[in-house]
Amino acid sequence: MMTMRTITRPITLSLRALTLTALLSLGCKKDKSVAATDSVTPGSARGTSDSAGAKGEMADMPGMAMKSGTAGSQKGGSGETSEKGESKAAIAQSITFNSAQVQHGGVRWAPVAAGSSAGVATMPGELTVNEDRTARLGAPGRGRVLSVRAQPGEVVGRGQVLVVIQSAEAGMAQADVSKASAEVTSRRAGAQYAASARARAERLLALKAIPRQDYERAIADDEQARAALAQATAELQRARSTAQQLGAAGASSSGEIMLRSPLAGVVLERTAQSGVVVEAGAPLAVVTDPSSLWLQVKAAEAQAGLFQRGGQLAFRVPAYPTERFTARIDAVGAGLDPATRTLGVRAVVANVAGRLKPSMLATVEVQGGLRVVAILLPDAAVQLMEGKPTVFIARPDVKGGARFERRAVELGARSGGQVAITRGLLAGDVVVMSGAFAVKAQLQKGSMPGMEM
Repeated sequence: MMTMRTITRPITLSLRALTLTALLSLGCKKDKSVAATDSVTPGSARGTSDSAGAKGEMADMPGMAMKSGTAGSQKGGSGETSEKGESKAAIAQSITFNSAQVQHGGVRWAPVAAGSSAGVATMPGELTVNEDRTARLGAPGRGRVLSVRAQPGEVVGRGQVLVVIQSAEAGMAQADVSKASAEVTSRRAGAQYAASARARAERLLALKAIPRQDYERAIADDEQARAALAQATAELQRARSTAQQLGAAGASSSGEIMLRSPLAGVVLERTAQSGVVVEAGAPLAVVTDPSSLWLQVKAAEAQAGLFQRGGQLAFRVPAYPTERFTARIDAVGAGLDPATRTLGVRAVVANVAGRLKPSMLATVEVQGGLRVVAILLPDAAVQLMEGKPTVFIARPDVKGGARFERRAVELGARSGGQVAITRGLLAGDVVVMSGAFAVKAQLQKGSMPGMEM
């Protein structure tokens, strides 16, 4: 036992000496690290240096270095992508063309001068169906909807059946027609017999074969038969008229009503539903001719003098912001609306292509009033960018190229292929007159985000 204790004690002392040496060595390294850190950043805390040293030691480890680098690249990459994404999402304000690009795009520029243009008044408007070419079908009598044979947006022809209704009133009307027709047939036969009897009585009276009293009775019977036939005919006409109003003419006595389209067009609305009981006058369907629309305008009192029947209106719709449509005024209100102090104006719009739809909102332009100072440019010189009319200012260089800057402007009246610029340009500005679309295309192309691998 004494031998084992004697051997163990030197080993323990050696281990303690090694541990103390290692701690002193680490302390020296740590002090040097702190000193170096303090010399670089004198105001920093010691805890920060310890943290940096710990990170440096962790970075020396292969596994930790990979994770640290990946995290840093991901963080930096996301920030760069965000910044690039924002810069690429917005269209650039300017772009430079060399001489070859200018020639290829057919870009031409020239300085502009101020002139005068007719004043333009703008006001809101709305497209509606042309009521002169619209049919609103309602239930002619109380009944149950058996079937609906047309859907909204469906093209229908004149006389096409849209809705079928079964009505007790229609059944009674059809029965009255049948009864009146049978009565007319009976009365016609009686009238023919009475006329024949009267003629026979005249011949016999001439031969003095019958007393005059019998002849007079034959005359009375003939007159009575004719009156009865006329009454039956009138009743038949009344019954047929009632059946036609109910839409039950020419059908059987089942009481079915066939609602037919009175014109060729498109089903705009359909409120009828199969199996539903409807009252007389209930709306069932609306058919309209879409080739013609109305433009309804509510003009302010100060603008009332700008409208006259037969005049032309120009308007735009949000669905086609770069296009300009025209309409002909066919009605001007006789007076102002006392509630809104506005003048009602209605214009007819030719819509042969069917691009315009009812209930579209419109911005109406009316020329008139005082002339305003403006700069006239070709229509092609104005491009729509980010929903705003835009022109391009050219800054040429000595090599045949140029730098183009986009500038938003406000438009005035359009006439003869030219548009008036009321705000955004000054006399002397060098503006792209032709080839503006090529400049716009290059600006938009430059704003498209590239693919990153």
